[in-house]
Amino acid sequence: MAPGGSNYQDIGDSRGAYADYGIAPESAEFKNSPFRKAAAVVGGKNGAGSNSAVHELLECPVCMNPMYPPIHQCPNGHTLCVKCKSKVHVCPICRHELGNIRCLALEKIAESLELPCRYQIYGCQDIFTYHTRLRHEQNCRFRPYNCPYAGSECAVTGDIQYLVAHLKDDHKVDMHDGCTFNHRYVKSNPQEVENATWMLTVFNCFGHQFCLHFEAFNLGLAPVYMAFLRFMGDDDDAKRFSYSLEVGGFGRKLTWQGVPRSIRDSHKTVRDSLDGLIIQRSMALFFSGGDRKELKLKVAGRIWREPL
Repeated sequence: MAPGGSNYQDIGDSRGAYADYGIAPESAEFKNSPFRKAAAVVGGKNGAGSNSAVHELLECPVCMNPMYPPIHQCPNGHTLCVKCKSKVHVCPICRHELGNIRCLALEKIAESLELPCRYQIYGCQDIFTYHTRLRHEQNCRFRPYNCPYAGSECAVTGDIQYLVAHLKDDHKVDMHDGCTFNHRYVKSNPQEVENATWMLTVFNCFGHQFCLHFEAFNLGLAPVYMAFLRFMGDDDDAKRFSYSLEVGGFGRKLTWQGVPRSIRDSHKTVRDSLDGLIIQRSMALFFSGGDRKELKLKVAGRIWREPL
């Protein structure tokens, strides 16, 4: 979400028990067989043990993720999800040719299940059928957020409280209290667009956190600077707020007013949509004054809550 050798090598590496590509021992083969698991479900009592067996039954033995129809199996009954099947031509357990066999019994069981959202630990209390659960989880408002710090392509995820601490402790991001700000950006050698590629400041305002981004990039062939705000929360909550940005000097001024974008949208998505204050480099250097060999921009802004 590494390159390797054959398709089977990729799957084998993800399952240490089969990394040697040998025939799985009979006990291991039977352990992973849906027929053994089905027997456990049928023979078990209604309760935690039975539910656990059902979940195990619907777990792909390769990637360990839940299997959703279409569910495939080899002639010996070993199942795997559609994503893993697309990567291999032989069963990762018994190495039998896979073919194109559907496991209709498992698909029937899947249709009868009602399961909690996987983000229950974050607060989601809804229950879904097996089929609708996946669609829900892709857009669940309780699903973890991605770290908004893009400078290092950070892969950390978590709730807002966790990410705020992560930004402060791991990325050393400046944290400020207040809904108005006046930031100064100073960079030498502004002819190099990359030298101001990524800056982030977080503001605590109205009990929420807002990320102020300042970036430099090429818009077509024209080098530009851009400032924009993202809201640490969902899009519906972000729309309750507005913000303004202003930059100027020597009797001239550029202003921007907009709605902060949720951090559900990556900073690149927001930047590429040009949803923020865009400053041409020539204008930025004019605002900087002097000999135009150093960028000295003062960006002022304000955040306010829209009336309900």
